[in-house]
Amino acid sequence: MAETLALEIVTPEGIMLSEAVDTLTAPGAEGEFGVLPRHRPLLAPLTAGVLTYTKGGVTETVAIGTGFAEVADDRAVILTDHFVRKNDVDPVRVRLELKEVDEQLDRFQGEPTSPEYQALVVRELWAATQLELHGDPPPPRIRSMNELESKLHDTYTKAQATDDGADRPI
Repeated sequence: MAETLALEIVTPEGIMLSEAVDTLTAPGAEGEFGVLPRHRPLLAPLTAGVLTYTKGGVTETVAIGTGFAEVADDRAVILTDHFVRKNDVDPVRVRLELKEVDEQLDRFQGEPTSPEYQALVVRELWAATQLELHGDPPPPRIRSMNELESKLHDTYTKAQATDDGADRPI
């Protein structure tokens, strides 16, 4: 019986972290989940967030981007697009990035379901995650469904205004 869990965090740049840990908590797409040694096999989608692990009674935190977690045989592999340690976060640079992205989202004229809009939301979430890791989270600003529905309503209203009244099949 293993008393530790082999944790690896892998990005496109390579292995960013490789540690034997006692526990880990990851930001799953459906909510946070914890992993202990002898955990049942698991494959889970991840959202950008703070990953916490404990090693020898000491708790460490890192920020990860979206990706996947695979747990099997006392090994957890985190495949993610972003990774940063708390000491590597530059809060001034990240706040400027967050401000820039928020302004771009406020001016965005396309569909909220477009890849361009989704890319901006991902950038916003990554900046907010880094600030959360640093201990200086931004005020809640993540796009709400009301904002998205408002954009969809505006698009629908504009389409209705240009309609010539002719019956068209749906």
